[in-house]
Amino acid sequence: MNAPLLKVSHLAVHYGDLVGVSDVSLEVAEGTVVALLGSNGAGKTTTLNALAGLVQPAGGSIEWQGGRIEGTSAHAIVRQGIALSPEGWRLFVTQTVEQNLRLGATALQDRRRFGPLRDRVFSLFPNLAGRRRQLAGTLSGGERQMLAVGRALMSDPKLLMLDEPSLGLAPAVVDAMYETLGKLRVEGLTLLLAEQSMELALEFADTATVIQTGRSVLTGTAQEIAENPDLHRAYLGAAL
Repeated sequence: MNAPLLKVSHLAVHYGDLVGVSDVSLEVAEGTVVALLGSNGAGKTTTLNALAGLVQPAGGSIEWQGGRIEGTSAHAIVRQGIALSPEGWRLFVTQTVEQNLRLGATALQDRRRFGPLRDRVFSLFPNLAGRRRQLAGTLSGGERQMLAVGRALMSDPKLLMLDEPSLGLAPAVVDAMYETLGKLRVEGLTLLLAEQSMELALEFADTATVIQTGRSVLTGTAQEIAENPDLHRAYLGAAL
């Protein structure tokens, strides 16, 4: 069996005296979709932020393509092929759509790749193509989510991580977003997505890991997790 593209073992992240996550382990195989499930405050965002280098682990290990990357800077992690589309978008709202995409491409070593990558984003999200000179702060919520994903894609990642891609969006927009993610999946892009929408994530993912109060408590195929009677208890916060 091939080694996983990403392997996280016993990850711990502290914010001063507060524990963000205490013991999270998961694996992501190349070309698969992995769902990171858990209720609000379970530690999903903290886990993704640690993988993206935005916060530093207090313990555990993060292996990417066989090498350890915990403690690596966020910019260096993007250069290695990991990109995060964060919860709440975190766009540069006073910059245009195209300027936000250009900022997403800063990790590219070959600047000539900007045009083709931008065109790919516009083909995936046609709404953005007609708004390339529009300020990001004037976009609708769905368009902001599209731009956040598009900006992450501008670094041409091997692994795209998405934090709550369906949060706060109308059902039709969510369907369109997941249709686009499905296209990326067919192209072979590896996806790790954190979702509160359990049903949506398990329908889309190959495998899943459930986090409860900062600890990974269930891991398996999406079907195994969906059929596991402990899943709802994990979401409700009861001990397993």
